[in-house]
Amino acid sequence: MTCLFVQIRCRPGTAYAVADEIGLREIHSELYSTSGEYDLLLKLYVPEGADIGRYINENLLDIDGIERTYTTQTYKAF
Repeated sequence: MTCLFVQIRCRPGTAYAVADEIGLREIHSELYSTSGEYDLLLKLYVPEGADIGRYINENLLDIDGIERTYTTQTYKAF
């Protein structure tokens, strides 16, 4: 499994609805509200060998209220 962190910027007033929809999809390991440029921080695991861009597009980016995302791929845990 490949661990990803996705920062999510939501349209104003939609962060709770976006978080609720992510929760319903059960794709995340952890989900946090954050301060700063992005509203939510999502930790998820993508199956080994899966196309990460396609996985994000098909499972996350069709949620109404998501304005922008920033994805960080991890390689090793220390």
